[in-house]
Amino acid sequence: MSLNNTPAAERVHIGFYGLRNAGKSSLVNAVTGQKLSLVSEVKGTTTDPVKKTMELLPLGPVVIIDTPGMDDEGELGAQRVARAKEMLSQTDIAVLVVDAARGLSPEDQELIALFEAKKTPYLTVFNKADLLESIPAEGFYVSAETGLNIYELKEKLAAMAPKEEKKLLADLVTAGDTVVLVIPIDESAPKGRLILPQQHTIRELLELGVTIVCSQHTNLQETLEKLKTPPKLVITDSQVFGFVSKIVPKKTFLTSFSILFARFKGSLSTVVSGAAMLSKLKDGDKILISEGCTHHRQCQDIGTVKLPGWIEKYTGVKPEFHFTSGAEFPEDPSDFALVIHCGGCMLNEKEMKSRLARCKQQGIPVTNYGIAIAQLHGILKRSVEPFPAVYELLK
Repeated sequence: MSLNNTPAAERVHIGFYGLRNAGKSSLVNAVTGQKLSLVSEVKGTTTDPVKKTMELLPLGPVVIIDTPGMDDEGELGAQRVARAKEMLSQTDIAVLVVDAARGLSPEDQELIALFEAKKTPYLTVFNKADLLESIPAEGFYVSAETGLNIYELKEKLAAMAPKEEKKLLADLVTAGDTVVLVIPIDESAPKGRLILPQQHTIRELLELGVTIVCSQHTNLQETLEKLKTPPKLVITDSQVFGFVSKIVPKKTFLTSFSILFARFKGSLSTVVSGAAMLSKLKDGDKILISEGCTHHRQCQDIGTVKLPGWIEKYTGVKPEFHFTSGAEFPEDPSDFALVIHCGGCMLNEKEMKSRLARCKQQGIPVTNYGIAIAQLHGILKRSVEPFPAVYELLK
């Protein structure tokens, strides 16, 4: 991935919802100016959610989501409806597409209730206005067929988008500071590229005018000795947290990419509090270890191998480990004593908060890789020292 590209996780996610044959796919194609979705008079043409990353002016980088009809029928139809509802957990702005000739249906009203329950900003759009004899004064009417009000629809969506640009490190460093990034290169490191958290961090530090020094953990000591002045901050890959903490001087702030992303997505206080459960585990307790991305697991995979090993060593008990990845995450996590999630760099903020909310609703403690590893190595307090509000939680 190029450093110039906006990651999908940081793009505004716009989902199109409605009944079959309301013209969702046609409207998606009209808004994007592309034949993104298949269009047919046959009901149920869209059988799975379709996602597309693109630039949508005047909004900018977005992910467009076209969903199956919410009135789909039969056993397979029920699965399609469930998949469409799952997309709500990652939708920043919802577009309810209504057939203008039919008007709002009970199913449409149920969708509106869902949007409001999930606190998702939404816009109700009456499509197929070209088939009406006259356009009512109330409501927002468009036509995917003729292009009526498509420009105005894009303007409305742009106005609904979040205005605040979030920063990962702007409050931690200033121009002229030096930051050391510890990036292990081992069998799990992708060939020829850096992973998303590393890319994001490097790009922002460059924009802030910070001097960046990258090092593997194996030569970190030598790297630090070559610097004329100590770095303002050291950011490490979580899996070498324990090793790195023994090398970095106490007066230098130390944290991890995973912890930075937890803060970026608004979950740092939650996952720090959840780490306390690691000291309370018993034999047979179920632990869910969840990753937001999918990848081929290596022999020393951090989620399925290293973390379970560290937990067993730290606790002296034998928990029962379960694993999920990608879009897979339980709607009801109440069967687990603890959930340990990755940093969520591949998930947008809405999806990450949705997963945390499911755990909170069931009273299930949740932490993340970086926080858990810091706790397991006895350095949690030090790892959140750069963030005073969270640091106070551990005093």
